[in-house]
Amino acid sequence: MPASLPFTAPNLLAPMEGVTEPCFRDLVLARNPPERLGGAFTEFARVIQIPLPRRTLREHLGPRRFAAPVGLQLMGSEPEQVAVSAARAIEVGAPLVDLNFGCPAKGALQSCAGSALLREPRRVEQLVAACVAAVGEAPVTAKIRAGYDDTSLLEELARAAEEGGAAMLTVHCRTRAEGYCEAVDWGRIARAVAAVRIPVCGNGSVRTHADLERMRQETGARYAMVGRAALGNPWIFSGRDATRAEAAGFLVEYAAALHERYAMREVGVAGRIKQLLAFWTAGGLVAEEERRGWMSMDSAPALLARLEALRRE
Repeated sequence: MPASLPFTAPNLLAPMEGVTEPCFRDLVLARNPPERLGGAFTEFARVIQIPLPRRTLREHLGPRRFAAPVGLQLMGSEPEQVAVSAARAIEVGAPLVDLNFGCPAKGALQSCAGSALLREPRRVEQLVAACVAAVGEAPVTAKIRAGYDDTSLLEELARAAEEGGAAMLTVHCRTRAEGYCEAVDWGRIARAVAAVRIPVCGNGSVRTHADLERMRQETGARYAMVGRAALGNPWIFSGRDATRAEAAGFLVEYAAALHERYAMREVGVAGRIKQLLAFWTAGGLVAEEERRGWMSMDSAPALLARLEALRRE
């Protein structure tokens, strides 16, 4: 029987490369109570030739802990190396390990990791099983896309994760070939739900707080996961409307956290702020007709000063 899941609510923050590092993740967790945001995941830690050192895994987890658990996501293709990394992740405090079978990036494909494994359900099962054996009683979860070029192997992939011992399966309802297209089919999540007995988490085009419940109702998934919508509205899990000052304050705090944790220079901080501003919807801070103006600000100090002034209004 798979290990029990530690989530405090059915809504989860997705792992996103270059985004869900500790600075952003902790600010989101701080603004959404655990009865609304049930858990989060690190951006993936890539396992290439050797198991990841405990120091690297601690850095991905970060120093702070919240009531809602933070799972550590791993991406690799060699079961032995990934399994040792999974065991070390639990040793350094991760409450669960998630395995990435969905990353569509060229680097992942070239190393036969991420969504490259969607063509080989047997290897998915082997990777999950190796990690389950390595971590003892801690849960191992798996995140897949609905397929590589099409969805013909969706049910087989879902059952492979279950047979390997996964405690939960997350299904991003787009295929690798579809990337991050706007059109999605939540029916693919429902297909996975029907194929397995373990809990399924749906992922893909949850844009509003109401979509979280709607996805679960329409697909039968036990959990719903938010990715890019949380970049634009970190309050999406709580369902409350942030004020413009609160929205600006989030970005000011994010900038300060990046500088403190990574000694990031102003230009780098501004780049990360713009990464969020491209999606930002919270608090009426960025009107659509003004988005281009925000994104074209070349002066990092001016961008941060503008946000600070709005925070103080």
